[in-house]
Amino acid sequence: MSPRHKPQSPAAAQDKPVAVVGIGASAGGLEALEQFFSHVPADSGFAYVVVQHLNPDKDSVMVELLQRVSLLPMVQIKDRTVLERNHVYITPPGFEVSILQGVLHLLKPVASPGPGLPIDAFLRSLALDQEVKAACVILSGMGSDGTMGARALKEKAGVVLAQSPESAAFSAMPGSVIDAGLADIVAPAEQLPGKIQAYFAHFMRAGDLSQDEVEPQAESLHSMLEKVLVLVRNQTGHDFSLYKKGTLYRRIQRRMAIHQIDTAEAYVRHVQKNAFEAELLYKELLIGVTCFFRDPEVWHHLRQEVFPGLIRSAPPGTALRAWVAACSTGEEAFTLAMVFAEAAADVGNDHGVTLQIFATDLEVDSVAKARKSVYPKNITADVSPQRLERFFSAVPGGYRVNRDIRAMVVFAQQSIASDPPFARLDMLTCRNLLIYLEPELQQRLLPLFHRSLNPGGILVLGTAETVGQSSDLFTPLGAKIGIYRRLDASPQLANFPLYPEMLMPPLTQPASLRQAAPGPGSLQVLADQVLARKYAPAAVLVSAQGDIVYFSGKTGKYLEPPAGKANLNLFAMARTGLSQPLSEVFYRALRQKAPAVLDPVTVEVDGKPLAFGATVEPLNSPDSLQGLVMVVFTDVPLPHAQPRGDGTEGETGHERQVADLLRELARSREEHQATRSEMQTAQEGLMSANEELQSANEELTTSREEMQSINEELQTVNAELQARVDALASASDDMENLLNATDIATVFLDSRLNVRRFTTRSRGLFKLIAGDVGRPITDIVSEMDYPDLASDAREVLRTLMFQEKEVTASGNRWFMVRTMPYRTQDNRIDGVVITFNDISVAKQLEASLREAGAPKAKPPAGRGKKDGLGK
Repeated sequence: MSPRHKPQSPAAAQDKPVAVVGIGASAGGLEALEQFFSHVPADSGFAYVVVQHLNPDKDSVMVELLQRVSLLPMVQIKDRTVLERNHVYITPPGFEVSILQGVLHLLKPVASPGPGLPIDAFLRSLALDQEVKAACVILSGMGSDGTMGARALKEKAGVVLAQSPESAAFSAMPGSVIDAGLADIVAPAEQLPGKIQAYFAHFMRAGDLSQDEVEPQAESLHSMLEKVLVLVRNQTGHDFSLYKKGTLYRRIQRRMAIHQIDTAEAYVRHVQKNAFEAELLYKELLIGVTCFFRDPEVWHHLRQEVFPGLIRSAPPGTALRAWVAACSTGEEAFTLAMVFAEAAADVGNDHGVTLQIFATDLEVDSVAKARKSVYPKNITADVSPQRLERFFSAVPGGYRVNRDIRAMVVFAQQSIASDPPFARLDMLTCRNLLIYLEPELQQRLLPLFHRSLNPGGILVLGTAETVGQSSDLFTPLGAKIGIYRRLDASPQLANFPLYPEMLMPPLTQPASLRQAAPGPGSLQVLADQVLARKYAPAAVLVSAQGDIVYFSGKTGKYLEPPAGKANLNLFAMARTGLSQPLSEVFYRALRQKAPAVLDPVTVEVDGKPLAFGATVEPLNSPDSLQGLVMVVFTDVPLPHAQPRGDGTEGETGHERQVADLLRELARSREEHQATRSEMQTAQEGLMSANEELQSANEELTTSREEMQSINEELQTVNAELQARVDALASASDDMENLLNATDIATVFLDSRLNVRRFTTRSRGLFKLIAGDVGRPITDIVSEMDYPDLASDAREVLRTLMFQEKEVTASGNRWFMVRTMPYRTQDNRIDGVVITFNDISVAKQLEASLREAGAPKAKPPAGRGKKDGLGK
């Protein structure tokens, strides 16, 4: 008998485990668990918690089965069981298990429309309780239980291991974790214990560098971080230098433990040699963890308080605009759409107010998954049955968001720090991103959010996030739920990117050199940087099509992001009144292949008139910039008239007006000449296009002949298929006539005992009509005294053995009922065939013989009369 662990208080716990390993297994899991625990050493130092899909109505013998292959004590969990090292804890049937401060608690599962997800439930709890000292192992099983739990564990920097699908009896569960990109280690079950041991042994040797407030003292460690970030940026184009250092160290430490790399320098070399490692670290730093209706109190407040107010105050037919930043795989964006639909139904949206959601994320794969809008079956843990029925449709392997919700959301890739934001928004959600950023970047993002929102717009942050020092820009709407309303503070001009380090490499110089006194060459570089940062004019570097590839200086006065989908085109971002003249000068510079100057233009910026010009210069050197165009903006004073003493405008003002008109006339002449040149070019292009069309016409003629040939082949195939259909129809007629000619009542039932087919003779026993096909046989009125018909048919389906039984029918009729399995051509059982052979004549003869006085058999000598045993 295996030992039972008695519940203890947390204070009485001794020998706490080094780490807690959560193991999930389902179909085929016993074999995988035996392989796993047969290779676990007796002194591993870990506590193991096994969670399975068990029948709640049957006792489990898993403890006894696993105890045979392992030296570790196997314990069936009781409520408030305290974890000890070198023990295995197994969930009892009918319960879900959770963990709090190293103590296991048993909970009755909550009813849900789909299958239970006990593995996800425990792994989520494990991630919150143990964080970096947690590991999960996903073994053989059907479905996707464990995937969401593994995602939560990765968010807390735990390690995820999965059994290799080819070694698993059922590969769905480990395959789901692997396909989601969550598995850090994939190996056969018997190799996983050694992988866990090696990972945590390395992790403990490296020490804990996970605290955000830790400032590493070792110069080599700090240098390693900078070099790794440079390599990641070179590989992906994205800079993480303003992410919190604790987060960066924790993620890098995980990668080093997974690869068993002991020194910082060795890991830098590993990233240099393996571009794929830089990609993996990049994806891990993004921390794309999300789920539907995360923090339910937030969505309840939006539904009950925020959206009703927005809907009622909006003019009829208004399309409210919302931006979901860092949307990951789309769950939060779709949650926002569902909550709006519910709120609109609650308030009776008679005005036709709609919601357009722009959802963006930095990671391309996450955006692609979001656009598919297909999610696994385990979302039933977060989505209520009512919402599941209303907003989702079942598809193979999971659920798909319904079309009306999908139509409300547009997904796009975007960097929140380097790409222009959306504008004129009624709501902006950026949940659980700021907590991973340094305060410096947080305080640059919040003014950007303020500028993106309409007056009174709503900002939704994570429950652990606040606006910090930007309390003059936003006021809270709810306690501790992260919902704020925009205040009418002075607008702040935003320039992109939010920090120049994303485009100008700041990390390539070692820290030791930065601290040393600069030499003459360094002085020149530093001085040039100061001049460029403080005194250089605002400028942008664009392609020949006007797409901006680089911002320099503060460009917010001249450019602003357009409403709608993110667009980095120069002319789309130019302020009203600047786009047209800037476009003319831009294309003139391209045609002439020489710099062109835009005369001063007056536009309004935040209600104030400003005047500025621009210089457009196509670049030919260096080679890396060839084909690009530099646009430099310059501020000029506003023109003012010189009044006379009598209040009339003087000669100077009149002359200025004349000069302005002359410049406008000269510009118009240049534009006219340019238009003529473009028309000539267009005519030449039309002639060339005409020749191409003629060539295309010849190709179409050839294609038409090929299509004709294909059409003839299709007609031949169609004739063959028609012949086969005719043959099948003839065979069906033959079968129908054969069945009727036998004059035996026959009924065909499918595996659910629904009528599939019947002969004409069967109508004498059952009240059958053609419309009864597909109805249960138990719903059909019968002339026979045969109440066990359905149960006998089910027994035949279970045993695959035919049955014969004599039954009576109305009119003193007798039938021999023969029930046989229905086998398809591929030897698959797909129902039963029941024949009813009329034996009334034989029964009548038998009765006549009995009535004629057939002699009764005498009992054998020596036998008693009471029984046949002579007692």
